[in-house]
Formats: sequence, structure tokens, C-alpha cells
Amino acid sequence: MLGEYMITGGRAAEISASVERGVGSGELKPGQLLPPMRELAAQLGVNPNTVAAAYRTLRERGVIETDGRRGSRVRPRPATTARGSLRVEAPPGVRDLSKGNPDPELLPALGEAFAEAVRAYGENPGMYGESPVLPQFGALAREAFAADAVPEGQIVAASGSLDAIERVLAAHLKTGDAVGLEDPGWGSLLDLVPAIGLRGVPVAVDEEGPLPAAVEQALRAGIRALVVTARAQNPTGAAIGARRAAELRALLAAHPEVLLVEDDHGHAFVDVPLHPLAGTTRHWAVVRSASKAYGPDLRVAVLTGDGTTMDRVAGRQRLGPGWVSRLLQRAVVQLWSTGAVDTPAVARSYGVRRSALVAALAERGVVAHGRTGMNVWVPVSDETGAVARLLHAGWAVAPGARFRADAPQGVRITVSPLTPSDIGPLADAVAAAAGPARPISYG
Repeated sequence: MLGEYMITGGRAAEISASVERGVGSGELKPGQLLPPMRELAAQLGVNPNTVAAAYRTLRERGVIETDGRRGSRVRPRPATTARGSLRVEAPPGVRDLSKGNPDPELLPALGEAFAEAVRAYGENPGMYGESPVLPQFGALAREAFAADAVPEGQIVAASGSLDAIERVLAAHLKTGDAVGLEDPGWGSLLDLVPAIGLRGVPVAVDEEGPLPAAVEQALRAGIRALVVTARAQNPTGAAIGARRAAELRALLAAHPEVLLVEDDHGHAFVDVPLHPLAGTTRHWAVVRSASKAYGPDLRVAVLTGDGTTMDRVAGRQRLGPGWVSRLLQRAVVQLWSTGAVDTPAVARSYGVRRSALVAALAERGVVAHGRTGMNVWVPVSDETGAVARLLHAGWAVAPGARFRADAPQGVRITVSPLTPSDIGPLADAVAAAAGPARPISYG
């Protein structure tokens, strides 16, 4: 059953650690069946309850899954093997379009913003006991949310979108709860959910975001939370329009106890309007990150939501890191208040590259998707082969396995590094690698 690998340990923590080591080293493969609890207990000379406790810990950590009489097995994508590891390393001479980074040329210079933050800190050093959110940071964030018709709520700062989403989910959910996740969707979030003991339920998307039929099915299946991307969806570039938002609001209104989390990381580098779903359910949160528009290394996000959710998030944060560095908050305030990012110009720059690539692929008979943001999603019949052929042709792209659960195969191409002269050669290479054109099958 386990081949050469031997699970060891006399206590639950030791047994679970032994399994995790095997998964992390690759000696226990994704999908591999684990011994029945009584059988393993007999082998190790421990009480079956000890093995049961170890398996429970492994389930909560997203390492294994249990399916009744079929037993326990390593998850197809265990938390100890993150989707980020499903990447292609670009050797010298290969153009890397796989990482999802913004174009450095479109990021603002940070020197003046940090100089101003340091100057203000010199006049008034941050101390324990002060508000975790700088008043000006909160005021500017609230103003931006209000401009997009996001309901009024408390402002909380977090260390990036994923940190914010994790804190919101933890504020309401318990181990084993089901969360509706876009499919294809953000690989880091697909990793996070099982890693914190939750169960992801795939929700199919098209270029307008989550499909209403897929959301309805997930709601009927009993999801306790739904995470949606407002615009610049990763990896497809989907953006929720007015009609789709109205459809989703109507569905969610019938399930007011479902926690709704909206990821608006596209704010400040996407120019399509936001159509918020916030306020439709009793508990909700809208999250915005500074990473893609201002710089990935800033690690600052802002979120707002209903009073209960924000109180829980802020309260738990106080018991951990306490607050997001107010030096970083001061720098972001400076960036926001001086208009450091020209949103229409940045959106136009990414849009020109996306549109050119999608059009060039269409001319070659290849279907591609990329309505907003900095990525283009190309459905393919064999993503492993397509990635390998593109690598041989001099282009590194991200394999769709990083972003999929049940969705058809595909590859993600980040357009940020592209120049106009790249479009034709890249489209030729994708057409040669992708095989017959095949659009996304939307359920």
C-alpha cells in the first residue's frame, strides 16, 4: 500500500509528522492510500485512537482526505505540496511568462513615499496601544470603497490579500466547512483552504465571473462561504459585470447566512467598474491589495465588511501580529494621496498586450480568455505537453494544474513582460503547442 515508505511514531503528533515528511519528500504520492487505522495501530503498537487523532490532524492540515469505507489517502494536491511547486523553471534564454508578476515599469517609485513615511515617523514614532489602522489610511480606504458603492464598514489592514481572506474565513468557519472557490482560480487560495482545514467546492467561471448555475449548485450543496474575484480574475481575467452581479446577488439573498468574500485585487490597475455583491448576505468582506498596482513587496491589503466580521478579524489580529506596520501604511497613504498610479494608463498598457495576444491567437485558431488584468488563459487538450513544447520553443508558461480543480486543462500566460514584437512569435508557438482550439466548457 505504501511501497517502501514506513510510517513511524508512538504518539499522534509523531505519526502525523511522519506522514507529512513522506508527502513532503514525495515518497508518499498524491492519491496514495494510507493503512486503515486499526492496521497501522497494530503495526506501530499503539492504540487505534492514537492513529485516529493523527489522521484527524492530517485532515485538518489539508494533507489527507477520508472517504468513508474507501479509507484515507493523500490529497491529490496536499497542503505540503503547494500549487506553487507546479511551476516551470525558465532556463537561460527562455522568456518567463509564468510568474504572474506586474510589469516593473508600471510600478511607482517608492523612494519618496518611504521617505515621507520615515519623516512622519520621526515626528511621531508608532507605539504600542495606538490604533492599528492609521486614521488617514482608514479615511482614504473608506473613500475609495464608497466611490465603488461598497457598503460602509470598519477598515482593517492586513498583510496581503491571502492574509486578509484567511482571517475572514477563520472568523466564521470551523474545520470541515465547505467554501465555494472559483475553478479555475487563484492557486494560493486553492492551497490555503484545505491547509486551514476547510473543504473547497469548485465553482465554474466564465469571462463574467462565477456562473450562476454553479454558484446555485454550491449553495445547495451547503457551502458556508463563497470567495469571488471582482475583476482581473487569476488566471482567466474574468470581471463581474452588472448583469452577472445582479444574478449573483439574487442567489445569495436566498442564503443570507453564507459568508461572502470579494477579492478586488484588481483595484488601481483595472479600469472596468466594480459591481460589488457586498451587503447581500449577513456576513461579508471586500479585500483590496496594493501588491499588483504598487509593488508585490509592500504586503499591504485593506478590507472592510460587516461589523461582526471586522470585529473578529481585528480582535484576532491584535492577539497575533498586532497590526500591519504603520510605516508601510504611511507609505501607502503617500502613494494613494499623490496618485502615484495612473490607473487608466496602467490598465490600457496591460489591455493592449492582452488584446493583442488574444487576437493573434484567434487568427491562428486558438481560443484564449483575458478580459481584464495581466493574464491570458488558453484552454488546451494536454497542458503538460503544451507547457513542454512551449518551453522548448523558448517560452515558459504556468501549467493549468496550479489553478484547477475540476475545470478543463489550460495554461496561463502573463502578459506583463511582453513587447509588441513578442506577440507574433509567442502566438505562433502557442498555436503549435496547444493543439486543436477548445474553449472553456462552462458546466
